[in-house]
Amino acid sequence: MNFKVKINSVKSIEELEGSWSNEDFTELLKRFDYEDSEKLKPGELKEYLFMAIGDFEPSEAAAILLDYKLSEVLSEGQIGNLSHEMLREKISENYSDIYIHKFFFEINQLLYSAYNGKFPLTKANLVDFEMKNDEETELTKELALKALSKSLSDKSLINRLFSEQLGSDDSFPEAEGIIWDLQKKGNFQYTMTASEKWFGKDDFEKTEYECTIIPSLENSEPK
Repeated sequence: MNFKVKINSVKSIEELEGSWSNEDFTELLKRFDYEDSEKLKPGELKEYLFMAIGDFEPSEAAAILLDYKLSEVLSEGQIGNLSHEMLREKISENYSDIYIHKFFFEINQLLYSAYNGKFPLTKANLVDFEMKNDEETELTKELALKALSKSLSDKSLINRLFSEQLGSDDSFPEAEGIIWDLQKKGNFQYTMTASEKWFGKDDFEKTEYECTIIPSLENSEPK
């Protein structure tokens, strides 16, 4: 499968737009013992949440947020351990389950802002690119990842850890965890969001190129 790729820009971001809704803030205020959240105006919710979070120890606040976002995935013991580890480590980059890195990132950045930097600063990259394919195949996260990896140096982490999946028709479910968001903007223009762990600015060696990739068998079969 042949693609023409052009990297338009790579932008570093510290927050993911839309990570937290006003409904989230309202519920979290209750969990942080603020009883009158319904009386607040939408524009006040985040400010009051930060003040409420400040009344708790950082690890306690981390545990509340982890429970809110990930209680269906993590056990109580895991939440307890991670609430302390988050103060020292970039869990959104290092945790073994790649599929929940995005949730860790969202939690970490809320805590980083609420505690004025007591938690590690984690960043993501927003990659704007153009990708054309003669077959007009729908661009999945797997196909985007395989094509974009061709722009990275051989020493980049993604090429070193996933070289076999990137260059074969083996199943590549990790693509769903590596690429947090893939938006089609029209006219073959896309925006991809991923941790800077996988797509660091310094990892990009090519900005315009052609490449051939092999889709996994499960994604190449007719629907």
